[in-house]
Amino acid sequence: MHELSVTESLLKLTLTHAEQANAKKVTDINIVIGRLSSIVDDSVQFYWDFVAENSICEGATLHFDRRPAVLHCGDCSKEYTIDQEMTPCPACGSYCTTILSGEEFYLDSIEIEKESENEG
Repeated sequence: MHELSVTESLLKLTLTHAEQANAKKVTDINIVIGRLSSIVDDSVQFYWDFVAENSICEGATLHFDRRPAVLHCGDCSKEYTIDQEMTPCPACGSYCTTILSGEEFYLDSIEIEKESENEG
């Protein structure tokens, strides 16, 4: 159910930006999700189809950009990326690491159709 509240927030944010741009319809939504984030793409898509119903976002295509996790080793200062689970530093084997990125979740951009000048 965590994705439901996240998806509702995403809709609210999208509608705010679409309104400011005088959008007639939102066609595409670009979302960035870090590899270590607990957000599940399919769940967001499922809830999106439900929460966006009867809004200018209905039918918009969600595009998910999964970003790799970047870690910093506290022992040897190497920065490295991981795809899935936490792994030790490939240079020295240390688990003394700090996550630099990979936990993010944000709305990157939206694509819209604007109202024409003749429409009121």
